[in-house]
Amino acid sequence: MTERLPLFPLGSVLYPGLVLPLHVFEERYRRLVADLEAQPEEQPRRFGVVAIRDGREVAPTRESGAPAAAADGFGPDLLQALHTVGCVAEVASAQAHPDGRYELIATGTTRFRLLSVDASGPYLVGETEPLPEQAGAEAGALAAGVTQAFRLYQKRLAGARESTIAAEQELPDDPLVLSYLVAAASVLETGAKQRLLAAADAAERLTAELELLRSETAVLAKLPSLPAWELTRTAVNPN
Repeated sequence: MTERLPLFPLGSVLYPGLVLPLHVFEERYRRLVADLEAQPEEQPRRFGVVAIRDGREVAPTRESGAPAAAADGFGPDLLQALHTVGCVAEVASAQAHPDGRYELIATGTTRFRLLSVDASGPYLVGETEPLPEQAGAEAGALAAGVTQAFRLYQKRLAGARESTIAAEQELPDDPLVLSYLVAAASVLETGAKQRLLAAADAAERLTAELELLRSETAVLAKLPSLPAWELTRTAVNPN
């Protein structure tokens, strides 16, 4: 079964279970949020987050001064411009400003595959199909290895940032939940994060994470510090 979802393309990847703060200021995304807010209270306010492959989050300013069209800022082929595995986000809170901007808090819920994109309206709308969530073979054993590798990675990363870990965080036992938490908390480029989101099951994701964590930890052990751009984490996504 497919579902039409309003799309919010970002330069980052959202995972199920993770919180997404958004500062919404472009007219097309204000319209998106306003339409979600106008829905009946009992209806979930859902939209699809997809990472941008070819384009940018904020559309270039039009010479006429007119608001950006739905597809402005993206490549000519929208299915090529956007990664086709995304995550449904459900609005938890939306604070409207007098000038029309919104401060939005949403939570990732489920993954989807993007089948087509409609750019005829004020914002992009995608035809999507849900993706199943499965643990996969040996997920439990892989989770134990990833937990150990992630803790070492965190210590090396704290050293590169010249900071300390106040207390050892408790990590989830569920291999699926762990796979998404580690993917979100690791400092990786967008392509690597997207590949983790698109993994067929938790076992495949954990296997990839184990390799990535070991590689990144080895690099961190040899460097006194990392370039500042690699360590920068943006708390709020501007649209």
